Amino acid sequence: MGRTGSILVVDDDEDILTAGRVLLRRQFAEVVTCSQPARIPELIAEHSFDVVLLDMNFGPGESSGRQGLAWLEKIAAIDPALVVIMITAHGSVDTVVEAMKLGATDFVAKPWQNEKIVATVSAGVTLHQSRLEAQSLRQANRALVAAATPPGSAIIGPSKQMQQVLSMLARAAPTDANVLILGENGTGKELIARELHRLSKRAGQIFLTVDMGSISESLFESELFGHKKGAFTGASEERTGRFQAANGGTIFFDEIGNLALHLQAKLLRVLEERKVTPVGSDKAQAIDVRVVAATNVSLQTLRDKTHFRPDLLFRLNTVEITVPPLRERRDDILPIAQHYLAHYARKYGDTTKHFSAAAETALFAYSWPGNVRALRHAIERAVILSTGDVLEVEDLQLAPATAANYPRRESPPLNLDLVEKETIAAALQKHGFNISHAARELGLTRASLYRRMEKHGL
Repeated sequence: MGRTGSILVVDDDEDILTAGRVLLRRQFAEVVTCSQPARIPELIAEHSFDVVLLDMNFGPGESSGRQGLAWLEKIAAIDPALVVIMITAHGSVDTVVEAMKLGATDFVAKPWQNEKIVATVSAGVTLHQSRLEAQSLRQANRALVAAATPPGSAIIGPSKQMQQVLSMLARAAPTDANVLILGENGTGKELIARELHRLSKRAGQIFLTVDMGSISESLFESELFGHKKGAFTGASEERTGRFQAANGGTIFFDEIGNLALHLQAKLLRVLEERKVTPVGSDKAQAIDVRVVAATNVSLQTLRDKTHFRPDLLFRLNTVEITVPPLRERRDDILPIAQHYLAHYARKYGDTTKHFSAAAETALFAYSWPGNVRALRHAIERAVILSTGDVLEVEDLQLAPATAANYPRRESPPLNLDLVEKETIAAALQKHGFNISHAARELGLTRASLYRRMEKHGL
């Protein structure tokens, strides 16, 4: 294996520099020596050092260690991740302790033992690389957080009803209180959850979504709590659970109302203890996450103990936010429609499109059984299929998406797309546009159903 690690040795004793250079070059990729500490900033700028071996005293008669401490502070100011190991011959124990408080990682005493200094520097190189990796992960996480809430994803809700929702959101967000979001499918519950995270003290940490309706019962514990290698058949490697992955941030449980009762008990235990035990392990791991949950199940159903555990509901709904359906906040319809019209017009390269007065009236009057999601799909479809700059009522295709809308023939054509469209439309109508229930009956995942709905313009 090739040598790694870049080392800077700073000492006013040329014999020490020579000995260090000869010894460390056998073990590390680069060793730079320096007898003048004033060159330290210049050398750090020119090289990518992992470790600095820094003498505590420079010049004849110096033994207080103050010079080394001063340069230690300057190095920390230049690059806080850089590992500094102090070299001392005359410094007292108190000076060494002070150096450690100022950020030194370790120290070696003159005359050093070769094995000791190689081991100490090797540990320093590993530590520096770990620091760089952690720094890179933090930067990547910040980028992911920013990407998860891109510009233009702000909540649009000028209606009185949505202003009340946003007021409650603003008050709950800065706290660590668990929040339960209620509302029909397509009302924007996940957008509310993301806004809670964005306005919270955890905004710089991860926001992790877990679709509780798509996790199979047999994999529930493995998915949420993780597992050890060999914990069960097929566990070929250790896996981090969703709770550990979201540690420090926010975990969003979508479709929490679909969770089976016996699994609710396992989730409750974690929320009470704030610890998870991976499958195959006997050691619990502490977690620090904020829990936000959402469901389209009615509050009346949630309060039915045969469907949902009262103690789990108590844990989840410290703050309860209900997102009203679009038909109950009609003042939001046209602003949202205009937002998506501008978005999709830019996306498909036709920014001249606008609604006719009749189309705006139709949008306002429609009941929107699929809420904001259905409105968004209708606008995108209209932008794609319309032939003129003005979107008319017929471009919106606002007739309810039911199987009854499609013509029945005694000898229907053998068209798989048409059959699929009719079947999906019938399932959506049957389940009141409940995506999870319709997907389950159709034998699809929620994601697959969404793709097919977009394909057929439903």
